Amino acid sequence: MASFFTELDRQYIDGEWKPGSGSWDIVDFNPYNGDKLASITVATVDEVDQAYRAAERAQQAWADTSPYARRQVFERAIRIIEEREEEIGEAIIAELGGTRLKGGFELHLAKEMLREAIQLALRPEGRIIPSPVDGKENRVYREPVGVVGVISPFNFPLLLSIKSVAPALALGNAVVLKPHQNTPVCGGTLVAKIFEDAGLPPGLLNVVVTDIAEIGDALLEHPVPSVISFTGSDKVGQHVATVCSANFKKFVLELGGNSALIVLDDADVDYAVDAAVFSRYVHQGQVCMAANRVLVDRSLEAEFTEKFVAKVRTLKVGDPTSPDTVIGPLINATQAENITATVDQAIADGATALLRGEADGNLVSPSVLTGIAADAPILKEEVFGPVALIIPFDGEDDAIRIANDTPYGLSGAVHTADVERGVRLARRVRTGMIHINDGTVADEAIVPFGGEKRSGLGRLNGDANWDVFTTQKWVSIQNGRTHFPF
Repeated sequence: MASFFTELDRQYIDGEWKPGSGSWDIVDFNPYNGDKLASITVATVDEVDQAYRAAERAQQAWADTSPYARRQVFERAIRIIEEREEEIGEAIIAELGGTRLKGGFELHLAKEMLREAIQLALRPEGRIIPSPVDGKENRVYREPVGVVGVISPFNFPLLLSIKSVAPALALGNAVVLKPHQNTPVCGGTLVAKIFEDAGLPPGLLNVVVTDIAEIGDALLEHPVPSVISFTGSDKVGQHVATVCSANFKKFVLELGGNSALIVLDDADVDYAVDAAVFSRYVHQGQVCMAANRVLVDRSLEAEFTEKFVAKVRTLKVGDPTSPDTVIGPLINATQAENITATVDQAIADGATALLRGEADGNLVSPSVLTGIAADAPILKEEVFGPVALIIPFDGEDDAIRIANDTPYGLSGAVHTADVERGVRLARRVRTGMIHINDGTVADEAIVPFGGEKRSGLGRLNGDANWDVFTTQKWVSIQNGRTHFPF
């Protein structure tokens, strides 16, 4: 595992590993024990330019390559991950404090995204569209957009980098990837190494480890990329959208959430508790799809709450390397402090803490809050940590009102004995994804993934990737002569 952090502590531009030329370093720390993993000198605006220019030079030859040849790169990438799976899992634990369970979940999904990329490489299809003009044939081709800029987050860095990088490459594009500063290896240079070893030609995937303090908006404003794929907070996403729009670039935004898991009066309470605990506390709650709000029919509130709190008490908090640890550290001290302050403020605003988590460094134990005022700020915002809000409701209309009373709309779940009742209710929740009798945290490589409202714009995965990473070109053929009016 240590070899990743000593070998991959640099930039990857045009097939070469080299240090950045900035005047300061991004220091990569283990969030659990504070050990220094790597120190990476930041890339400058000039190196961002070098990365984009390398991608631009390499892209056309890659687009002209047979998709059957392109897919071989992804087949080899999967084998490389499988051969080094244990080592990669250890790196995920070390760099982002993910538990062993979380690391395995992320690796599984990353491989699924690569498998889908293999299929995607072979699926782009054109269309022939009838023309009202005699003798005319209309063809619509799917073409690569060219160069794609990808900005990935810290919570699932390997998966969420590959989620955009793999389909973009599969469809004939080149990519410049900027990982989050807290996960520069798992989210960036490790991805580059996997594809390099898989035989991806130089220049097609470039990784720049840097920060807005060094490069400003250079990654977004650069003239080469046609599309920016951003995963992160809605605040930054709004800025990305503004800059991209001003520079006539397409963008896809996968942003935060404030998901509701709804427990109707006919639900299996024990099963709903299991789903809700997993949906709220997986990866310390640092998941955009996490069930921030657990909405329970008032007739089940007492039973559900008692069982929910009892199960949460059993969750082991501590060293993420331990196989039985469920809740490891938050990514950094700022996040830990923010979560503690959020809970303190909610209690000050009148909420009751059935469990009140304590902070020990970056470790924050679970909190469960109830009795939350309808106008409390915590109900409207994304809480990126191990804090559950239990909210009673009176009937389906009340559940819908509460579920939709948020500026976000990413995921959700409905628990009920009547599946079609659940579907009817689910379709009234304004969210991009929602699951009947399951958790809120789910991702499948072939299903459109994305949110409504401040949870994002656009979709990734499966055929939705065509809309992001290809453009349509109309080519018409006039058989015979057109008669022009002058």
